[in-house]
Amino acid sequence: MATTTRVSFLPEALNPRARRSCVVALTPGELLTVLGIARERRVRDWCMILMAYRHGLRSREICELKLAEVMAGSVSLQRLQGSLRTTQPLQRHANVPLLDEVQALREWLRVRRPDASGSLFTSQKGGALHPSQFFRIFQTVAAAAGLVSRKRHPRVLRHSLASHLVAGGVDITVVSQALGHRSINSTLKYVRPSDRQAAEATQGALLRIF
Repeated sequence: MATTTRVSFLPEALNPRARRSCVVALTPGELLTVLGIARERRVRDWCMILMAYRHGLRSREICELKLAEVMAGSVSLQRLQGSLRTTQPLQRHANVPLLDEVQALREWLRVRRPDASGSLFTSQKGGALHPSQFFRIFQTVAAAAGLVSRKRHPRVLRHSLASHLVAGGVDITVVSQALGHRSINSTLKYVRPSDRQAAEATQGALLRIF
């Protein structure tokens, strides 16, 4: 009977050359700290950061979401850079309220002012938030969370989702769909078994054969 080897998300504390090729991701603890600080600042910021993480969205993608694209417990996502258009359910998380995007969205829509732009996330002055504004929001929250500089860019949210799914043993094809990748080759950068994992998998396979 075949077994599946779980691969961990990518290490960060490597030699300088390896670090440049690694995908930088938040630890689960860092993510929760970021979400907690964002919620204290503004419910909109919490909802944006959480949805960007939950659906692996780029800054422009989260800022271009329309109110009409959130419907009946799902969100329709028009991804950029040649990625797929996907419709994904909004997720509940009873055990960790900070990860409950249904509740986050309800709280945001309760205080969101009517806006002619139709954008889901609006600025205080009205109209859709620009990606540069989301960048500054995330940088401020990340700095308050004490994150190192390389983890203060919103793209870390997309990388974190992928890395957390891989660490949780999720099939790589499912990770690819969650991120909206057209090619699984785009997803493989998040998968890098350690020498120990490779050795254990090899030993296990040989024991089964011989």
